[in-house]
Amino acid sequence: MSKKLKENPTSLDFVSLQVRDISLSKKFYHDNLGFRVEDETRPDAVVFSTGMGAIFAIRKPLVDLNQVSQVGFGIGLWFYLPDVKDIFENAKETGIRIIQPPTMGPFGEMLILADPDGYVITLHTKQ
Repeated sequence: MSKKLKENPTSLDFVSLQVRDISLSKKFYHDNLGFRVEDETRPDAVVFSTGMGAIFAIRKPLVDLNQVSQVGFGIGLWFYLPDVKDIFENAKETGIRIIQPPTMGPFGEMLILADPDGYVITLHTKQ
């Protein structure tokens, strides 16, 4: 018989993506999506301020990302933004890979992009 945890383990407090190029990924999340940098004192990571919920960071890989067929397969990362139209226009202008242009989804209007490493990022407008 298994023991149940006394604490609720479903409080997500940290999400980190392993990326090939910290500066390229920082540019994607900060310059293109508008994420605010919270901490970049460590040479192997950049932490972004989320304002609420889990902390989001990018870091140098702990594994060889060139040896995996697709990074983050099966994981959904959804971020709230008040409007996705400006991000969509910027993505078109700067060559960011657009998986799905703005469309209505379960959490308002949503836009799906791929980051420089191929992680699928969904931006949505309704909290």
